[in-house]
Amino acid sequence: MRTPAAPDRSRLRVLVVEDDDTIGRHLETGLRGHDYAPTWCRTGAGALAEAGRAPYEVLLLDLGLPDMDGLDVARQLRARLPDLLIVVLTARTDDIDIIAGLDAGADDYLVKPFSLTVLLARLRAHLRRHTVAVPAREPVRLGDLVVDVTARRCVLLGVDVPLRAKEFDLLAVLAARAGEAVSRETLMAEVWDENWYGSTKTLDVTLAGLRRGLTEAAQTGGRPARLPRITTLRGHGYRLEQQPGPPD
Repeated sequence: MRTPAAPDRSRLRVLVVEDDDTIGRHLETGLRGHDYAPTWCRTGAGALAEAGRAPYEVLLLDLGLPDMDGLDVARQLRARLPDLLIVVLTARTDDIDIIAGLDAGADDYLVKPFSLTVLLARLRAHLRRHTVAVPAREPVRLGDLVVDVTARRCVLLGVDVPLRAKEFDLLAVLAARAGEAVSRETLMAEVWDENWYGSTKTLDVTLAGLRRGLTEAAQTGGRPARLPRITTLRGHGYRLEQQPGPPD
């Protein structure tokens, strides 16, 4: 593992997990030159240990690590650090591999080879969504579900529903437009960024995770819960039904 000496704590801390020396050095140098504070690890075990020693805002994660699958690193760190921004760096180009990365908790992915310019643009887009100030809003109640954007809480029958950051953001946009058809383009722009560079598979995987999280919360409660229904509008987007019902 290679750690920069005395990083500036005012900068965003980025944990880079990459076993390729050329790519790792390029990322470390490029990030530091753009006002990030990177720490470079070459193994999954080293990354898990480092993440326990210092607070990190961003994880850049190679999937092909020498000691363990990067997907396992993503799952463990997502469980420990729900607000961590995880960007997967992968040479795997099959849809199933990309979807597996997103489903393991990644917020985004880049297929190698990629340019530092594109990576930095992706980070800026994500971080704008993380840091933008949200004006106070009244909670939205949909059946037994309450979506409180100001407090960033999703509550079902008085119990908080554990959603990932992007899952909550997606639910917040749909809840604010309950009963309306919301296009995929609108959701990508508002939940990710209007200048998004990546595939919209990210939206599909996040929506699937949101549905799963709500369904699991409803099934583990002490009594039947009335959930809003997320309807797929093929060729357009989604609609959050104001009348409660089971998810698709």
